[in-house]
Amino acid sequence: MKRNKTCPLCMLRRLFKSNPPTSVRPALPDYENSAPKTPPMGWSTWNTFRNRINEKMILEMADAMRDSGLIEAGYVHLNLDDNWQSSMRDENGDLQGDLETFPHGIPWLAQKLNAKGLKLGAYTSNGTLTCEDLPASLGREKADAYTLAKWGVEYFKYDFCHNSQISQYAPLVYSISISKFDGEATEYSVHNAVLGGLARFMTDKKLPTGGYVSGLDRNYGDITYGNITVDEDGDYVLTVNIKKYGQYEKYLIAKVNDGKEYEIEFPSQKKFNNTARFQTVVALKAGKNKIKLFNPVTCKADSEMYQYRRMGLALKEATAKVAAQNGTPEKPITFSICEWGWGKPYNWGAKAGNLWRTTPDIRPWWFWIKMIYNHTVKLHEYSSAGHFNDPDMLEVGNGKLSYNQNVSHFSLWCMMNSPLILGNDLRKMSDSVKAIITNKNMIAINQDALCKQAKRVKCGTVDVLAKPLADGSTAICFFNKSCHSAKATYNINKLCDDKYVSMKKQASYTATEQWSNESLKTNGKMTVKLEKHQSKVFIITPSNRDV
Repeated sequence: MKRNKTCPLCMLRRLFKSNPPTSVRPALPDYENSAPKTPPMGWSTWNTFRNRINEKMILEMADAMRDSGLIEAGYVHLNLDDNWQSSMRDENGDLQGDLETFPHGIPWLAQKLNAKGLKLGAYTSNGTLTCEDLPASLGREKADAYTLAKWGVEYFKYDFCHNSQISQYAPLVYSISISKFDGEATEYSVHNAVLGGLARFMTDKKLPTGGYVSGLDRNYGDITYGNITVDEDGDYVLTVNIKKYGQYEKYLIAKVNDGKEYEIEFPSQKKFNNTARFQTVVALKAGKNKIKLFNPVTCKADSEMYQYRRMGLALKEATAKVAAQNGTPEKPITFSICEWGWGKPYNWGAKAGNLWRTTPDIRPWWFWIKMIYNHTVKLHEYSSAGHFNDPDMLEVGNGKLSYNQNVSHFSLWCMMNSPLILGNDLRKMSDSVKAIITNKNMIAINQDALCKQAKRVKCGTVDVLAKPLADGSTAICFFNKSCHSAKATYNINKLCDDKYVSMKKQASYTATEQWSNESLKTNGKMTVKLEKHQSKVFIITPSNRDV
């Protein structure tokens, strides 16, 4: 870390401090919109088609979804991944569809899909370009969110290519000013503010206030102006006046009245002058207001969260705005965070969106699917209604996966409350693949209203997963990870003492296998024989209940 004009003693304290800077993530509210609380279901272009997509193929896929019963089964999202957009923004600087492969435009396509009972999904990246080097949305969140909402998009995947990280450094602030768009401004010196943490006043007689405040980097310190007075409620210009220093980017959040936060980004400064002014527009109430300035970014993960959260909030604002303009019900956009798991998004994804990728991209390779499962299954406590771990799209029907591998893949994703986004060519799928992905029993487990991800309660050659369900029953999955047949024994009475699963103990149970619909009675001990790579999923209910 650079010193960034921090006072020498404060710098030493920071260097030798035993505790790292404190993240503000836990204090932020969860991201909430009106999207369905159960995991999204649909189909995406990426796994099979990559950059070979066009509107004719999309409409054919929509017909296949309707004719094969997928829409009826719950698969309602048809998602355009990378390569739907033109390399040029339009004359207004807005996103537009590829002028050759989507000649009728994306709004037209959305209407066509809606008429078939489907919802359109789209994609860009949390970067300067997408992964295919097409226009992306970092720094253009509000404009692009409004474009998507205006078109009627109802699912949005936000990738992570070409990302530029938010700076952990803060500018050297010497005052702020407030004005009502009329040029009449009231200036507030840092001498009139309360400094917190390692924030310190540093002398500089060349500045109008005789000095500036440093020590705001990485959430180590803050400045609070507690006496910002205005005559009426409304939007006001907030100008942050800084001493120029350092050819590297800087960042601040202005938090108003312990409520809404406004981001301000400061470019690398060239010293043709000693000072600079940077602005944002904030909402103030009549009377006294409080404005707190701080930089909450303590690490790369914080940067990711704030950037994804920025887009999530822009999507909510955009859908509300479009609904008000059109006089129609709001169409919420399910927000899919896709930063590949590097920043442990399960720690912060619920603050920014509806679902978050836990790993790099999936492939139709059995060892790769098992690797993704093995990582995601450990994250059960981070999943909840409207906020899901996303182990990526389904590869059922792709590659050289066997029948047992396809069934296990689908079973595990259903048990883990994963989004069920298909990735195969629906126009050419076999009856076997269709039967797997439309299995009503497994889809019901995935879409259960309790929205609790399965917990792995036994790890070994055969894993055992348990998922509590809204009606009080429990789904149990036996998954044979090995390349040979295996037999597994598990006493389900153990789940009665598990606080997460909380199964109710009974003298006996009925176990109904969800793929074969065969039932058996047990007093708790279950012994299951499995072929290689096979999974069996049971619903456990008390034997005296009508099943």
